[in-house]
Amino acid sequence: MAMHKVVRHDAWVEARKKHLVKEKEFTRLRDQLSRERRELPWELVEKDYVFEGERGKQSLSDLFEGRGQLVIYHAMFNPETAGPSTSWTKDAACFACSFWMDNFNGITVHLNHRDITMAAVSRAPVAALVAYKKRMGWSFPWYSSAGSDFNFDYRVSFTEAELQADKVDYNYRLDPSPGRSEMPGISVFLKDDDGRIFHTYSTYARGLDMLNVAYHYMDLVPKGRDEAEIGPMWLRRHDEYPE
Repeated sequence: MAMHKVVRHDAWVEARKKHLVKEKEFTRLRDQLSRERRELPWELVEKDYVFEGERGKQSLSDLFEGRGQLVIYHAMFNPETAGPSTSWTKDAACFACSFWMDNFNGITVHLNHRDITMAAVSRAPVAALVAYKKRMGWSFPWYSSAGSDFNFDYRVSFTEAELQADKVDYNYRLDPSPGRSEMPGISVFLKDDDGRIFHTYSTYARGLDMLNVAYHYMDLVPKGRDEAEIGPMWLRRHDEYPE
């Protein structure tokens, strides 16, 4: 690391207090943003989606598991398109998505007690999901959307025609084609007392940052994320790091 300014304790505390003012302002703004997010309009889900999980075919309504709110992590894993340009293989989900899934695997029981079901959805066949889930030691539900429009409708999967075009619709704008069939995202749904399902929120790209607690810890330490020019390419699946 480069040399850094070092001061006596009193000066350290004074600098910390000045920064705390900005942190408190950010917290208030974040609370305001969260309130505004909850006040966004909803859209009625009118299409019947069918998924496959470890208990067989299930509807979107089934994925709620009897709760009123559902958060879906769109994990990039499509063995049919695995190759050198993708971040997943025929047997393993995207290494970055695996990092995100590591971050929510242990908290699902707490979410359940706040009327929230957390699940992942990918286009890989259910057998591949089950095998990789076992390898990673994860316990959250993970469903295959193979043969469904779900991933395409929620803008995390792209058709071959879209990939051949100059732009794809991702993160609420037309972006250059990513050159791969999958991108990450999170979508939120609510089911009312009449069984109607509403899509309340989706976020993509850097919008996923707030859902990765490991990155927040990195943001606290002197080196930060230390990704510089390499981005997240330092990442490995948690069983692939050298000992």
